[in-house]
Amino acid sequence: MKAEQEKTVKKHSREWFDALVIAAIFATILRIFVVESYRIPTGSMEQTLLAGDFLFVNKYVYGAKVPFTDFRLPAADTVDRGDIIVFKFPKDRSLNYIKRCVAISGDLLEIRDRQLFVNGKSVALPEHAQFIGQKMPPGAADFQIFPRFSTFNKDNYGPLRIPAKGDVVELNARTYQLYGALIADEGHDISISGDQVYIDGVPKRQYTVEDNYYFAMGDNRDNSLDSRYWGFLPERDILGEAMLVYWSWDPDRSLFLDPAGKLSSIRWQRTGMTVH
Repeated sequence: MKAEQEKTVKKHSREWFDALVIAAIFATILRIFVVESYRIPTGSMEQTLLAGDFLFVNKYVYGAKVPFTDFRLPAADTVDRGDIIVFKFPKDRSLNYIKRCVAISGDLLEIRDRQLFVNGKSVALPEHAQFIGQKMPPGAADFQIFPRFSTFNKDNYGPLRIPAKGDVVELNARTYQLYGALIADEGHDISISGDQVYIDGVPKRQYTVEDNYYFAMGDNRDNSLDSRYWGFLPERDILGEAMLVYWSWDPDRSLFLDPAGKLSSIRWQRTGMTVH
């Protein structure tokens, strides 16, 4: 009898263990290929998204990337202007960023006196986007802005074409600032001597772009480290599209109960809010 009880206990334990393993496998598959959680760490997307918002990110929509490879699953849709996207920060791919895509491959982008233009047409400021800093006049160069040593600034930028796969770009001392990092990131050794650009040790006057690129900006336009500062966003770094806020709390407020007995730091009104 005792032996039978021990056998039953072992059988049930094995069944629970198998169920947990299967659940873990399914959870991992969902996280890698379908939906992943993301926390907003900074105020760069205020007031659309707030620091302390927790989001679900749709990784399936743009074609989830298979881990440890450059292969992507078939996409359900393409990245479009206005999408709020999560991506690997091109300057440090251990970090994930979230911004709004404002221009896609092949677009001509320009900012004039804070007004965004894409392909010559003005683009309305997103509903909850904002400016919080002082406006910069045209010609007031900001040497933190991409490309370096340009006359662009955060409020007056471009015109600038967003590179598309197959574009043939001219190479010289001026365009080296614009395309040098892109070419290096596509796996080539690039250098310059005078006005001559060398790719993989060979002098070149032209280069054919190998990937599609995008331009991303934060909705908090005066407090966002975005494409205006670090350049073009490669398609291969895009992870997914923001879907909804499933939880939100204010990191600047206490977790303890307020006089009414509520957790004052929790933003209940944002829970379940769709992102757009």
